Amino acid sequence: MLDAGRHPNIEILAYSEVESVKGRAGAFTAKVRRKARFINEELCNACGDCMAKCPRKVPDDFDMHLRDRRAVYLYFAQGIPAVATIDKDHCTYFEKGKCRLCERVCQKEAVDFEQKDKILNLSVDAIVVATGLDVFDPTPMTQYGYGRIKNVITGLEYERLINATGPTGGHLYRPSDGTLAKKVAYIQCVGSRDLNYCKHCSSVCCMYAIKDAMLAREHDVEANSHIFHTDFRNVGKWFQEYEQKGKDLYGINYVRGRVGEVQEDKDGNPVVWYEDTQKREVKSLTFDLVVLSVAAMPAKGSEELAKILGIELDDSGFVRVRAGEPADTSRPGIFSCGFCNGPVDIPESVSQASAAAMRVAETILPQVKVASG
Repeated sequence: MLDAGRHPNIEILAYSEVESVKGRAGAFTAKVRRKARFINEELCNACGDCMAKCPRKVPDDFDMHLRDRRAVYLYFAQGIPAVATIDKDHCTYFEKGKCRLCERVCQKEAVDFEQKDKILNLSVDAIVVATGLDVFDPTPMTQYGYGRIKNVITGLEYERLINATGPTGGHLYRPSDGTLAKKVAYIQCVGSRDLNYCKHCSSVCCMYAIKDAMLAREHDVEANSHIFHTDFRNVGKWFQEYEQKGKDLYGINYVRGRVGEVQEDKDGNPVVWYEDTQKREVKSLTFDLVVLSVAAMPAKGSEELAKILGIELDDSGFVRVRAGEPADTSRPGIFSCGFCNGPVDIPESVSQASAAAMRVAETILPQVKVASG
């Protein structure tokens, strides 16, 4: 990210949205709205003075609402560009016409409450769509207790808890009482491979559940993990060995069985009821924490963006690419890569990004001949 931010030929238009695209390959005009941050990007140095003094607290989206942030904030600490943003929907000044404390404490005089959205018209030869993914909200799947049982969380919430920069400093504390979770269950395919929600396999869940269970043991030698699965789909290079490593070196218990329901005992502990498909028995186990590996889905707004760009989506809402051209969308000159094309892991996303970059080069520099092999 730093390299991109410093590169003389890269202009990052953060906090912006594409509103329209006209033209053809080699001659597109893109209308882009740069939304008002109410902070001057040229002056802000992300010192944090405004955030330290802002009196208004709101749930932090980046930390999955597991802690609060201020109404003036950095989306996350390592973000590029490192510029604060004032959340107009929660700022006391915009709500009540008073406060402006951030403006008074900013030594750079970067706060600008009069800032307006800007419209840019960009002339571009090619476009790459790389909008990533969003995760499924498991609340409708009431059998798992998400939103009702405090100690049932999603995989992404777990990622923030186990992260050193997260709300608990990397300690796996239970949401209900703040005690350290020793026995953790990971439930696979929550919403994925399900005709009622997301019929596709999300591809990455098996591997990140194993990784998360490994992290639990690395943080606490007494951690005990169970991964409930229908089947593992570890199809990448060395993935099978990674699964075996989790069992041999980290003590992960792989349970082949479908979870039917998660209940809660009198102490707030989740109780997992499941069918052991190998022994053909219904069993239950009690845990400190349950982690749901929820379906990975197209990013929010993908349908609207597809209409703006004039490209097709598939039945699951991912960008449809042309047969034999894995980076080409249905509109010439517009390419795509990564999870917006469908579930992929990081190495495959990197490979697709390289392919998209090469297709862009072929579009804008038709005289370039791509060497085969």
